[in-house]
Amino acid sequence: MTKQNFDQEALDFHIKGKPGKLEINATKSLVTQKDLSLAYSPGVAIPCIKIKENPQDAYKYTAKGNLVAVVSNGTAVLGLGNLGALASKPVMEGKAVFFKKFADIDGFDIEVDTENVDEFVNAIKLIAPTFGGINLEDIKAPDCFVIEERLKKELDIPVMHDDQHGTAIVLVAGMINALHLTEREFGTAKIVINGAGAAAIACGNLLLKMGVKSQNLIMADSKGVIHKRRSNLNEWKQKFAVETELRTLEEAAKGADVLIGLSVKGAFTKSMVKSMNKKPIIFGMANPNPEITPDDVREVRSDAIIGTGRSDYPNQVNNAVCFPYIFRGALDIKATEINDEMKIAAAQAMAKLAREGVHEEVTAAYGGREKSYGPEYIIPVPLDPRLISAIPVAVAKAAIKSGVALDKERDLKAYEQELRARRDITYSNLISVCQELKKLDKKVVFAEGEEDKMIRAAISFAGDGLGTAILIGQEDIIKKKVKESGFSLPEKVEIHNAKLSEYNEEYTNLLHERLQRQGYLYRDCKRLINRDRNFFGAMMVAMGHADTMVTGLTRNYSGALDNVSKVINQKPGDCIFGLSILVLKNRTVFIADTTVNDKLTPEMMARMACQCAKKALDMGHTPRVAFVSYSNFGNPLREHADHIRAAVKALDQKEVDFEYEGEMSVDVALNEKNKEFYPFSRLTGPANILIMPDLHSANISYKLLQCMGEATLIGPLLMGFEKPVQIANMTATANDLVNLAILSANMS
Repeated sequence: MTKQNFDQEALDFHIKGKPGKLEINATKSLVTQKDLSLAYSPGVAIPCIKIKENPQDAYKYTAKGNLVAVVSNGTAVLGLGNLGALASKPVMEGKAVFFKKFADIDGFDIEVDTENVDEFVNAIKLIAPTFGGINLEDIKAPDCFVIEERLKKELDIPVMHDDQHGTAIVLVAGMINALHLTEREFGTAKIVINGAGAAAIACGNLLLKMGVKSQNLIMADSKGVIHKRRSNLNEWKQKFAVETELRTLEEAAKGADVLIGLSVKGAFTKSMVKSMNKKPIIFGMANPNPEITPDDVREVRSDAIIGTGRSDYPNQVNNAVCFPYIFRGALDIKATEINDEMKIAAAQAMAKLAREGVHEEVTAAYGGREKSYGPEYIIPVPLDPRLISAIPVAVAKAAIKSGVALDKERDLKAYEQELRARRDITYSNLISVCQELKKLDKKVVFAEGEEDKMIRAAISFAGDGLGTAILIGQEDIIKKKVKESGFSLPEKVEIHNAKLSEYNEEYTNLLHERLQRQGYLYRDCKRLINRDRNFFGAMMVAMGHADTMVTGLTRNYSGALDNVSKVINQKPGDCIFGLSILVLKNRTVFIADTTVNDKLTPEMMARMACQCAKKALDMGHTPRVAFVSYSNFGNPLREHADHIRAAVKALDQKEVDFEYEGEMSVDVALNEKNKEFYPFSRLTGPANILIMPDLHSANISYKLLQCMGEATLIGPLLMGFEKPVQIANMTATANDLVNLAILSANMS
């Protein structure tokens, strides 16, 4: 794409639909007159009085605790210089969008039209009661130092200039791993920083906090090395003045271990890089063009670890990996400031994530390019979903330990679960199920054990303490793939090679007993047990050597279902069907049957309703079943809906303990006010279980909701076998497999 095309695309992106990148949405329903009276006069007076009596109650009754001001005067916008307050607004909106996207924090951009430090500080002080934190952005040095220091002293909420500290935190995270890979330590590494602006000063300060010796840290500005004999240094540069005979950047680079650039394009030369120590570490972070490109470095040093500020090169030093999560932790723990201990904790958590292997969602988001810990992957990328549960917890823990947290009694394990639920709407529905599983140590077979997704799912399931994961496959192949991915096998991951298993003969005999009258010879059954992991895994479940199984990646749904059916019986009185669970923003809907039965009888539909109601109850929902059709209670009366009406009558005979109704159209079933039109309806609220008239309707409905309704799918969950077995879609992610394993283990 040419620069001209990209520029136009950027403009089109900002103008499309509503101009800009932000809007405000209400979090409370405002439908009735009572809603209005509670939201405003007279109801709003009650929390006002409470807050007057106890200012900390503002965190309970208002959005203060989840609201950050993104503030700038536009004096140092990106690499564009002093554009002024108004022209900085797209950047501040972008920052606010990142706060929401990555950490579910509401950011409000504020552009202050002054270059006077006193006026700027006073403006922020006056509006500070609105916010839980202040994120300063794109303010020129040295004003940014003064503004931040004054606001930190005068306010009792977290204040951070992200250009300084966000860059420093991500750099330190990268440095932790780069030093690890090159077998160095902070205490002995020789480091050169070119640039002495806000970000460079912050990077230098944090590196010193990490243990870098002041005599080993050389900083240079546009006039050369900052040394003790220079008289033209401000108070912030003076801290980095050292006794040295070095005067130029080129001299300083010779024999250095690390070269950090926060300056301008072309500041580093090939000769400088060539003169560095073995396995040099080079971070060129000038934007949009680094001090030296990775390609130029590679021409003279094949042993270098390289980072830049750009997304099209490995190891991007991107503040988005940091600032949303630091504020998330600080807000949730009610920290009065963001201190060095919290910054270091964030950097360490970030570095640890990069060493733990790469999440599948990251690979998908970056065009399928595999990433694993090493010289070209030392910093997590912004779209890694684990950041939300790793960094804020580390920050909160550091805030408590360093004494700046008002919420000192926070249960950090529970907090980690809350954080995962913020980003992963599926996980929030499964928290209670997960908590129960952790007490039971169920064994789950991940049948296609040599598949990358299955391996990752098994590692995640066992690593989260949800139970024991069993991979079916050849041990050497599985362990090789684990090593290549950068992960490690938790203690509770077992590997079973079907052909070599101690159960092989027993399973073959039992399978032959089941299938001999279906034309299967003993040798056929032997082959199935030896070579077909679905048969071996299902037999493990059937014999009680495992509690459940997940499969489906290498075989279509009907084929896998046929395999399982040959090993495990249908549960007496139940129906085998697929249950799709759709999680939307404000509700969860269960839809059946989405995968198995082409035609449904009234009795099958009644049984499905009972099974769905039980599953919904297990997941913490109050079941309300609707048998859906294009008609409402016989209007219009068509024979195609006869079996739906008959299903309701069949359920009437069962004397169940949950609400159900039908036949009814979907819009009526899901409407909170259906009783206004049908006062005889037995549903006391909108239905959350939809029993569809046939497979086509159910399958189309759940996929339509997924694609157009932005619903998150759990399942389809296979119901009705004596022992639970789950068949995933062939396109399922590792996360989908884990969710199926969780729900299936809960059924066993």
